[in-house]
Parts: sequence; C-alpha cells; structure tokens
Amino acid sequence: MRRVLMVAYHFPPLAGSSGIQRTLRFVQQLPQQGWEPIVLTANPLAYDQTSEDLLAEVPAQTPVHRAWALNTSKHLAIAGRYMASMARPDRWVSWRLAAVPLGMHLIRKYRPELIWSTYPIATAHLIGARLAARSGIPWVADFRDPMAQHGYPADPETWRQFKQIETDAIRHAARSVFTTPGAADEYRRRYPEHANKITVIENGYDESSFSGAPSASTALEPGKLTLLHSGIVYPSERDPRPLFAALGRLKREGVMPADQWSIRFRASDNDEMLGELARKHDITDLITLLPPVRYREALGEMLAADGLLVMQGRGCNAQIPAKAYEYIRAGRPILGLADPAGDTAGLLRSAGVQTLAALEDEAAVEGALRQFSEQLRSGRTSLPPDTVARSHSREARTRELAALFGQIAG
Repeated sequence: MRRVLMVAYHFPPLAGSSGIQRTLRFVQQLPQQGWEPIVLTANPLAYDQTSEDLLAEVPAQTPVHRAWALNTSKHLAIAGRYMASMARPDRWVSWRLAAVPLGMHLIRKYRPELIWSTYPIATAHLIGARLAARSGIPWVADFRDPMAQHGYPADPETWRQFKQIETDAIRHAARSVFTTPGAADEYRRRYPEHANKITVIENGYDESSFSGAPSASTALEPGKLTLLHSGIVYPSERDPRPLFAALGRLKREGVMPADQWSIRFRASDNDEMLGELARKHDITDLITLLPPVRYREALGEMLAADGLLVMQGRGCNAQIPAKAYEYIRAGRPILGLADPAGDTAGLLRSAGVQTLAALEDEAAVEGALRQFSEQLRSGRTSLPPDTVARSHSREARTRELAALFGQIAG
C-alpha cells in the first residue's frame, strides 16, 4: 500500500460545508486503489459548526491527525474586532503554525510518496507548499474553487496573498487539480508555461450515502408539488431576487398557487434574507425555510422532492455546485437557473436537463418556472439517465485521482 499525506481543513466533524465530501470520499476509497491516506487536518476547536454524523464514516484504520488551530474571528477578536493581518489569507492561518511541524513528523513516520492539499481553505496550500519544500516529496494542489478572482477577495492585501499562493501552487506543485473544465481552462490561460500540469477531477456523489438515505415512500408535503433547493444561498453568487420576483408574479397569476406548491430552501444559511424577499413579494406562504439536517437525511429529501432547483450566478461560470452531482444521482426533475454558457449549465445539459435559464434574467427565470411547473403537472419532465449519473460517482473520481498519483509517483 502506497501512502499519501492529505492536508484538508474541511473534514469531519466539521459541519455545514459540501467540501467535506470530496476529501472524505477520497479517504474512504483510495485504499481500494492501492493508496493509504494519512490525514492532516485542524482540531475541531477551529470549526464554526460541528456534527458527529459523518465522523463515523471516516475509516477506523485511517490515521487522522488534528493540528492545533484557532478561528481568528471566534478566538482572537476583542469586542468582535481583530487586526486584518491576523486573518490573512484566511481566519485559520494559525493552523499552519502547528500543522507544518506535525506534517514533517508524519512524513518521517509514514514516509508518504505524495502530499495532497485542498483549497479552500487557502492555509491548506500554504501547509502543503511548505511540507513539499522541506521534504522534497511531490505535491498535488487541489482547487475546489478558483482562488484570486476579479473582485474576490475584496480586500487588496488578501487578494495579493491569494494570488501569491495560487502562483506558487501552479509553479511548484507536480499537478494542480481543478473541479471544472472552465476553471482549468482559466488557469491554463493564466499560467501557460505550466498548462501541462493542470488537470480536472470533478466532484461527484457517493453511492453508499444514497443507499443509506431514508426511503422516499411519501410526498414531502402531501397535496403539494415541492421544488427543493438544498444548500447555501449566497447573496451575490446565487442571488435569489429574480427568482422571488418571478415566483410572486406566478403566484398572483395562479400558475403556482401556495395551496398547490411549496418552494423549500434547506440549510440556506441566509434565511433572514430569504424571509425578507418572501414578504416583499407576498410569497411567505409559498416559501418554506428549513434548518440543516444530517447528510443522509438531506439526500432522502432530494429523493422525495418533486423537483430540484440549481442556482448559480454568471460570476461563477467556472464553478459547479457540489449538490448538482447529487441532484443528478437523485433522479428527480431538475430546474437549472444558471448561465447557459457556464460549466453548471453544461453539466446539467449533459444529464438531459432541458429547462435552463440564466439566474440574473428575471424574464427567463419566469419562463423557465412556467415551463417546469407545467411539465411537473403533466408528468412530462426529463430525468437524468442512470448511465450519466454513474459516470459522476465518487468511486469514478477516486480512480482518476489514484491514476494521477501513479503518474506522479511512478
């Protein structure tokens, strides 16, 4: 069994981030491909939220080492304020102080052939870079999102640090892995001299989690059609205002009346904003705001929904919400509110989704809702084919990662 040291902030018992799934499933499935993961993560003190539900899914034989780390805004703030430099490149920069020495100890103890780190959080790549430089071991830099983008991060000094971290990673990592074709193409354009080291391994879904999800034997809300958005609604990246305005008109016209429809937002992380929008457009009886639930319960809800809603703004065309892969596996009708030119819409089209509209285009959103609601009522919706869903399994992604490891380590 060959070994890889995996540096990841997002790992159980952290809760509230879909990024956990990528690392967790790689850790579960890499041993079947001949690689033993050694996990270097942060101590739970640094997490904003924790949950025990995924902790049991970490293989008992996997060494998991948790380095001391603090959350600047939670542990180092005075009256809610702290020096900006204490949170650059992110609020968990203190993690590096303990993680690098611990990582070197793990390298001496386990003698891994590779180091793998995953962004976000940016500090993870700082740790991966330092360990690779000190040990001489090849490093794989995993980018679940692009780093330095136009207008993000907003703080100029933080942006400069993000740019430096990504530049170091692209230059010095043996491979840089991105989760969408658009992001990989963007970075090949940014760093043409390193384009041959940039590759794509997309996100996916975990079949064992779906197998253990509650059965969808009854309707979520008997007598109503349910449209579900599962996950965070970012105010800018997934701006819900055009959607809520369109829903208000469709309710008034009787196309989507509240006694026949329920639009569910599960774990939006912005319930107050959504509630205000619902009141503004007089659709509080149409909108249902729901708290987070355990991961498999969330999958069970997807399986039981009449329709699933994807929201992705034009500014994130090179990103795909991780939930989109789970939606495809759930086999339910999907309404895609995403720029037709972006990677999210491309993924949905490849899965047979026919109802797509740009999230920012209020008129197009209204038209898509009309079409989708009529399709649901008449039973004429298209469903993602099983063959397409299987191609997006985490097992398939892990085989891709193991093959990449083999190419690098020889």
